[in-house]
Amino acid sequence: PFASSIIAFTTLRIILTMTAFFVLTLLCVCVGLSQSLITPGKQVSRRNWFGQVASATAVVVATTTGVNVQPAFAVKATQEDKDKANILKGYNRLNFLLDNWEEETTVCKTGVDNPYLGCDRTPVKVMDYLGYKSTDDPLFRADRTLRRLGEAVESDQEREYMDAMEVYTERSESGSGTAYISSWGESNPGGGKDRVDMFIERSKKDVIGCRDSLKTAIRILKIE
Repeated sequence: PFASSIIAFTTLRIILTMTAFFVLTLLCVCVGLSQSLITPGKQVSRRNWFGQVASATAVVVATTTGVNVQPAFAVKATQEDKDKANILKGYNRLNFLLDNWEEETTVCKTGVDNPYLGCDRTPVKVMDYLGYKSTDDPLFRADRTLRRLGEAVESDQEREYMDAMEVYTERSESGSGTAYISSWGESNPGGGKDRVDMFIERSKKDVIGCRDSLKTAIRILKIE
């Protein structure tokens, strides 16, 4: 009799859990539809909608069965937080680079016998700040980071976000490429320091484009 009671009790809890799940899912669907009808210009993103369902379901399962269920999206939330932090840090670094452009793109040589051998412009810092020199840089493969974060963008802002992401990718590749070309400016026939300076300054326009596109993405993603 005791074993039968345990089985009956467990079965009842399973039935209650399944019932609560279906009722909750139906309720979330109704709420989502009502929000769309009330505010047609602002729709709930797919990730946010499924996240709400998963969170509520986990609470119901934990309440009815006593089992603490960690929804799968919670793991992704950690990656999302990391991605947002990298985008913000990369944006701030680009602001610093632009605010200190002359100093950051200039290196002064020193020697044992002569402590001052002159200063030259260098493109290395441009590629560094754009994430092309280290896998630990916050903007390393930032195009993939922006693509991941784009899954949480509201539908009415998707077009603006996609445009900003495309501009960033284009300007980032162009800026790094121009900076790299400038590093060979003196080696090429007819080249000289003036050619190096020209390409470095040209890459500055691309860095500005990257900074501005990240600013747009940060605003849409509400990163603080």
